[in-house]
Amino acid sequence: MMKTRFDYSEISQTAWCPGCGNMVLLRILREALEELDLDPTRVVISSGIGQAAKMPQYLKVNYFNGLHGRALPAATAVKMVNPELTVIAEGGDGDMYGEGGNHFLHTIRRNPDIVHLVHNNMVYGLTQGQASPTSRRGFVTPVQVFGVVTEPLNPLTLALSLGATFVARAFVGNKDHTREIIKAAVRHKGYALVDIFDPCVSFNKINTFKWYKENTVAVAPPYDPADKPGAIRKASEENPFALGILYRRTEPKPTLEDQITVYEDDKTPVTGRKRTGEMLNHLLRSHA
Repeated sequence: MMKTRFDYSEISQTAWCPGCGNMVLLRILREALEELDLDPTRVVISSGIGQAAKMPQYLKVNYFNGLHGRALPAATAVKMVNPELTVIAEGGDGDMYGEGGNHFLHTIRRNPDIVHLVHNNMVYGLTQGQASPTSRRGFVTPVQVFGVVTEPLNPLTLALSLGATFVARAFVGNKDHTREIIKAAVRHKGYALVDIFDPCVSFNKINTFKWYKENTVAVAPPYDPADKPGAIRKASEENPFALGILYRRTEPKPTLEDQITVYEDDKTPVTGRKRTGEMLNHLLRSHA
């Protein structure tokens, strides 16, 4: 196993179940950040509530743990006040697409330069097995005792319809492939979604490592990730689900940080600007 600057040596074990896909993804993310040669002090990970949302606690980075479903607004705020940081929002499919579904929609519209990593195991893990927005029809849970009757959310087609400039799907069982997708997402300028199939071994006995291996296939040439209509068609496919960078916009699209007025005349991050009492008084008077 690669030793990285992002290993948190003070923590000898995690709160995850033995065999959890999160453990694999933790290693993949550490290696991706190391191979990008990022400074751990310049990386911020924002997460919400859930088993997946514990991820930044096991990495040597700056992190913010917030309320359930609220990782994206915090990540957006961090990027706005200091665009020089590498900012990642991270959590599970319930956290990001359920409780955080409204923030998911509007973060795409705003297009901050952040990476959005979603552990998609098609179930709620922390609260022990309820159906999530991505659970398949017929999936039986302690709550949906007769099986899920609703259509599963397709986060990729939703993101594409809202104008996301980078949309990808990965599977933790394909470690090298997933690591390269995450690295590409970090390098991308603008909002980048990576939906990651990440099995929950305790509460989803259907969508297992074996199931994901048998029901996924990586895109390959002549597939063109710059073709948006083609990306929508590919993202809509199931059995198998497509893995890889399904869409990457080639033309630059202004990010949120590019467009806010605070950086029009001065590119210095807000966090690095000097403040005086007179400036504060002027601000208060202007809003009196």
